[in-house]
Amino acid sequence: MKILVCGARGFIGRHIAAALRTAGHEVLGTVSSQPGPGELQVDFARDTKPSTWLPRLADIDAVVNAVGVLRDSSRRPMGAIHLLTPMALFAACAQAGVRRVVHVSALGIDGGSTTYAHTKLVTERQLLERSTRGELDGVVLRPSVVYGPGGASSQLFDRLSQLPVLPLPAAAVNARIQPIHVSDLAEGVARLVTDPSSGLGTINVTGPRALTLAAFIGELRAQRGRAPARIWAIPAQWTSLSARLGDALPITPWGTQTLALLSIDNTADPGPFRAVLGREAMDPSQFNGSSSPMAEPTGTPACPPTSS
Repeated sequence: MKILVCGARGFIGRHIAAALRTAGHEVLGTVSSQPGPGELQVDFARDTKPSTWLPRLADIDAVVNAVGVLRDSSRRPMGAIHLLTPMALFAACAQAGVRRVVHVSALGIDGGSTTYAHTKLVTERQLLERSTRGELDGVVLRPSVVYGPGGASSQLFDRLSQLPVLPLPAAAVNARIQPIHVSDLAEGVARLVTDPSSGLGTINVTGPRALTLAAFIGELRAQRGRAPARIWAIPAQWTSLSARLGDALPITPWGTQTLALLSIDNTADPGPFRAVLGREAMDPSQFNGSSSPMAEPTGTPACPPTSS
């Protein structure tokens, strides 16, 4: 099969492209900069018309969209990147007869008030409505926190795991996540692309175990042979200020959108994605190549949690 992977140089997209190539497929990856072999330059901020996408779908058998941003900016507006351009892509797929579309969204956006949540939700509905009408065989994947080599959030978690005192937003201290390794996500996408009967509609992509963000970072810390860290629950006022500063200085994944996602439970039944993989997804204790005991950070918070 020849598969168009949108966002092929991004953290998730490049792992998906690699998994598809390993499975023997030809991958045409979209990139925003100068394209290399097997790549196509596109602009998700401006390619908002189906007519722009139709020529790109020649000889394409399936499409994977793994493009996303955590910040809304004039250069990379969420309204275009998360909504208008994917809608144009889906419409072009329907016109070109490219039925199989796998769209990577996010878990924890239901009921969200952020631009991130709104644009993601509307795009999901657009794809699912086209599938209901029989125009496409679409599947929406909603991963929890994705961990793996090359991920900006993963690098942040790794840096935090090296600190003897773990600073976390008070609102996120008790929120639970269900981390999935990027290699499992990529394998699942490869299976879904090649076998449409393996999944339609919405599939939550979660690992086998739910744990708090602090406990997850504790797992990473234990895998490095370090003793449990103490938790410092950062007061809500400081957290909000740091998130706004993160929005203004986009050199890390931290910002108001990230804070909103980490402040609520990000968990789901792992069964549907287990069925896609045909096995259990990797446990967080094995993310860095070796099993470690469950490692909760110790002691009471250095600063008591405050409500946001």
